[in-house]
Amino acid sequence: MGADIYGGPAEALPDEANTGNLVPAAVSRYERTSRSLKHGDTFAVFDHNGDALSSPSNPEGIFHRDTRHLSQFVLTLNGVRPLLLSSTLRDDNATLECDLTNPALVLDAGGEVLKHDLIHVRRTRFLWKEACYERLVLRNYDEMPRTVNVELDFAADFADLFEVRGTSRSRRGSYHSPLVGNDRILLAYDGLDRRTRSTALRFDPVPQTLSGAKARFVIALAPHQAQSIFIEIICHDRQENRNASSFNFFLALRDARRALRYSSSRAAAIVSSNAVFNEAVRRSAADLYVLLTETPEGPYPYAGIPWFSTVFGRDALITALETLWLDPEIAKGVLRHLAANQATHFDPVADAEPGKILHEMRYGEMAELGEVPFRRYYGSIDSTPLFIILAGAYLDRTGDLQTVRSLWPHVVAALDWIDRFGDRDADGFVEYGSRTAKGLVNQGWKDSHDSIFHADGRLAAGPIALAEVQAYVFGAWQAAAGLSRKLGHVDDALRFEQRAEDLRIRFDKAFFDEELATYVLALDGEKNPCRVRSSNAGHALFTGIALPERAGKVVSTLMAQSSFCGWGVRTIAASEARYNPMSYHNGSVWPHDNALIASGFVRYGFRIEAASIFEGLFAASTYIDLRRLPELFCGFARKRARGPTFYPVSCVPQAWAAAAPLYLLQSMIGLGFDPDRGHVTLNEPTLPPFLDEVVLTRLRTSSGLVDVALRRARSQVVVDVLERKGQVKVTTTH
Repeated sequence: MGADIYGGPAEALPDEANTGNLVPAAVSRYERTSRSLKHGDTFAVFDHNGDALSSPSNPEGIFHRDTRHLSQFVLTLNGVRPLLLSSTLRDDNATLECDLTNPALVLDAGGEVLKHDLIHVRRTRFLWKEACYERLVLRNYDEMPRTVNVELDFAADFADLFEVRGTSRSRRGSYHSPLVGNDRILLAYDGLDRRTRSTALRFDPVPQTLSGAKARFVIALAPHQAQSIFIEIICHDRQENRNASSFNFFLALRDARRALRYSSSRAAAIVSSNAVFNEAVRRSAADLYVLLTETPEGPYPYAGIPWFSTVFGRDALITALETLWLDPEIAKGVLRHLAANQATHFDPVADAEPGKILHEMRYGEMAELGEVPFRRYYGSIDSTPLFIILAGAYLDRTGDLQTVRSLWPHVVAALDWIDRFGDRDADGFVEYGSRTAKGLVNQGWKDSHDSIFHADGRLAAGPIALAEVQAYVFGAWQAAAGLSRKLGHVDDALRFEQRAEDLRIRFDKAFFDEELATYVLALDGEKNPCRVRSSNAGHALFTGIALPERAGKVVSTLMAQSSFCGWGVRTIAASEARYNPMSYHNGSVWPHDNALIASGFVRYGFRIEAASIFEGLFAASTYIDLRRLPELFCGFARKRARGPTFYPVSCVPQAWAAAAPLYLLQSMIGLGFDPDRGHVTLNEPTLPPFLDEVVLTRLRTSSGLVDVALRRARSQVVVDVLERKGQVKVTTTH
């Protein structure tokens, strides 16, 4: 991720200048279970009532391009918050619906009381094109007419996302006085970056009273009568004269649902014999497609809500790898967008070097002013090799030589970066070290300030060569060889293959530790090994850099009780000095990390162990709201009849976590593609214990579509072709 996130109080954190950006857990998101919506560069976080109640480090509200455009939005009936009946997101994440009712209310000065549960309120809300639309429907179930005061309190603090995450600022811009009209209000803020950011609220019908912070409606309802209030909240600087209306609401709702259906229609569909797993994969797919954002180069999965709803290089590359079998258009969009933003010159403030692939992009006031370095930031050591790996995997999946030819100069530039800038001390390994004091200290996927350390707990000094980064570089050389062959560059292919093999031998010598029975976490700046058992070693299996004779030991170490907690493999084994199951990177469980590890297990033939990881993550999802795997959860040992322990500021939904079950399924059934021959391949397909049957429909190849069913038959898995369109063949090996 691009975030040093720590679980302690803000005052206990290390110096911010040395850690990048912080998300202190002053408020756990699980104290106020949230509901999230997203469209494009806009996202929103509400509580179960559909309200937003801002407080320090509480990310509720409506955000657009890294600025909170609405920080408070609270509904009351006669001055009292209604009672929650239910709150849910549609299965496709298109709308949030909250059902509420009145508590006992005093209606007038005479003391007349309205008994509870007589007024039903339904809130339906969604995002579309930089705006939030809401319909409030009030229905009277009393036997007599009732009049209710409906009030909406609102505010816009225009806080930068990094402020919400806990970064303090010595100076801020200035607020405009609210512009109050008959049925609308405009709130605005002039930032120090000389940009005006505004939020417009419009209402239908016209409120009885409207001020700079409150809209009040007096709703008279006959018995069983219903009445609607429509609200629009617009997050942009353009002034529009149109009114809020039911027509606007339903037109935008239709368009929002159509857009989601259209984008998700590209994907293969999954149905299994396990109804709970079906719910989980449906939510995974829905989360994935709601996080997709259209860029000029194609669809791009934003990393996660609330902290990372923007372009991240590493996250999107891994998400695209996880979903390549499901929808290769995602990978195409990621590759093209990152190629368009590849670094072309040196910029120490942005940790940019020619050929390097983007880490993070931000649009807020603090990024524009350079208060944080993430406006266009390149401080990740692994995005560049992962870009090459994805390019190779995309061609293997699709056979799309036209796209690959257009990407080839960017692949060459990335390879050149590995050679010229990635290996800082010319020892044959790729290392990192930030060139700016404001940048990330650690630049692998475990980017907390304390995530890379020695066996005695001492933090490692850079430049640091991470184990998994060398594995990715190995995969990059191999992918470059495959791309070169397809493009007719045979000599380059042979050279790249030799580079990969040379790295494999040197990696084994420098990183494998016989006593630990695994690969060390990293080499520090003095080339001393960080002799720590970590999940990073599993990524050596993922790309295939591990020598075959090492695989069994690495798998055993990762599946030992100190590492595998029952829900998944911990980032750091419980035996290590800095182990803390409540930390961000030193003992927690990350679904995407486990999905890559399980893929590595399958690569080396350890399917039973891969199935254990799959079962652990699936079991965790059964305890989680909406069956939705979060960014991470705590690494406490799994206990009978108890669910996992949540991490307080975990992003939900998170793209690479949402994609993890999809990738785990692909790994287990050995699903692959041969676009040159139009084949779908299933290599030694295995089903985890909780699945007896899986049906995959709309598997897309260069020559058509195919539906297949996999069914358990004693110790074997039988594959049936249910339907095919075009010249598609399905081949199975056992």
